[in-house]
Amino acid sequence: MTDYTLAELAAWNEKIESKVREFGLDSYEQHFEICSYEDMLCYEAYVGMPSHYPHWSFGKAYERQKTFYQYNLSGLPYEMVINSDPCLAYLMRDNTLLLQILTMAHVYGHNDFFKNNRLFKRDTRAELTLEMFKAHADRVRAYVDDPSIGPEKVEHILDAAHALKFQVSRTGAGEPCSRRTLEQEKAEAVPGRIRHDLLAFLGEKGRLDDWERDLVNIVHAESLYFIPQIETKIMNEGWASYWHYQILKQLELPQGLYLEFLQRHNLVIRPHQQQLNPYFVGFKLFEYLDKTLGRERIMAIRAEDRDQSFIRRYLNQEMCREMNLFAYDTEDDYIVVSEVADDAGWKAVRDQLANSVGMGGIPAISPQEVDKGDLILEHDFEGRELELEYAQETIKYVARLWGGGVKIRTKLDGKDKVIACNQYQEIIIT
Repeated sequence: MTDYTLAELAAWNEKIESKVREFGLDSYEQHFEICSYEDMLCYEAYVGMPSHYPHWSFGKAYERQKTFYQYNLSGLPYEMVINSDPCLAYLMRDNTLLLQILTMAHVYGHNDFFKNNRLFKRDTRAELTLEMFKAHADRVRAYVDDPSIGPEKVEHILDAAHALKFQVSRTGAGEPCSRRTLEQEKAEAVPGRIRHDLLAFLGEKGRLDDWERDLVNIVHAESLYFIPQIETKIMNEGWASYWHYQILKQLELPQGLYLEFLQRHNLVIRPHQQQLNPYFVGFKLFEYLDKTLGRERIMAIRAEDRDQSFIRRYLNQEMCREMNLFAYDTEDDYIVVSEVADDAGWKAVRDQLANSVGMGGIPAISPQEVDKGDLILEHDFEGRELELEYAQETIKYVARLWGGGVKIRTKLDGKDKVIACNQYQEIIIT
């Protein structure tokens, strides 16, 4: 049983929209859908999309989340919001009235961020989001239903593409090449256009049938859609949390709802043990910047930055100390504090955080050349070694899509090394 009616919820939404306009937020038209916790589990497994192609990994994610939820090992998201135009968000039916009000205000913060941040404006087409995912789902299901292809072959390619889904361009889809440039590229083993986009390279140059190539390109397109969300997690959640806080303070909530609001808000932005809470860091930074730089400036920051630049530019010693941030390292399998936010160490704390956010924690692997049929890859080594077990499994997936031998140049224990996978899926390290 809920403690509200849909009419009450609609009335509160109108009040929230009025405050959104007063504060100068600029959002897409907003649609809400009320769903059960089972539906929310499904949406979470399928990354929020009402239509998505089938793959065993989504079912695995659903069963895992369902088990964790049933045994109280994890909760469910209060809401889920999609970068689309109109913007679509799901609210869980079991939420209290106050929690629905808070999450609706939170959603408008995300909506404004999606519409105005440069990464989303440059690299996604919000008005085509739902159509894109539905078209992808229809094509994948058609291949599954095709008697000459079938589910096992489709899964074989999708498994490999999923393993490489973050090996895409970190600067967006880029501009299409001219006809003259494409003609020149025919002579290039690795065109400069896709030199920093391994999945796009494999989709274009791999020894694949047309339907296989299409599957790789589907995963590539969806990966590019999600990259801005990965690159702005702290900013996006911090912005939404900051605005739900500002909006609810001015909604003239009844006393009982106001007390629940303070409790819920503090639960959302509280620091977490042994991990970084992006809501906490983003909220504290936007709150500080609004007080010191002003409303106009934070509007510009939400439009211009991604997490890495946001942290480097605006996380100062005062905020490092207030949030009790520190840098850490590993010694003999133990995690040890390496720097604290004092005069000598706060910049190291800031830099370690900036280097770890967004795509910073994912190794960048780029195609370099083709040598006697073997694809030569380069690991962009920045002091962090590849996890050898994962690297060996990943190179097998690259070889599957390439259709031949693959080698990765990297560093292990301070020495130049090559991890190779031959046509028989055998791994050799030299």
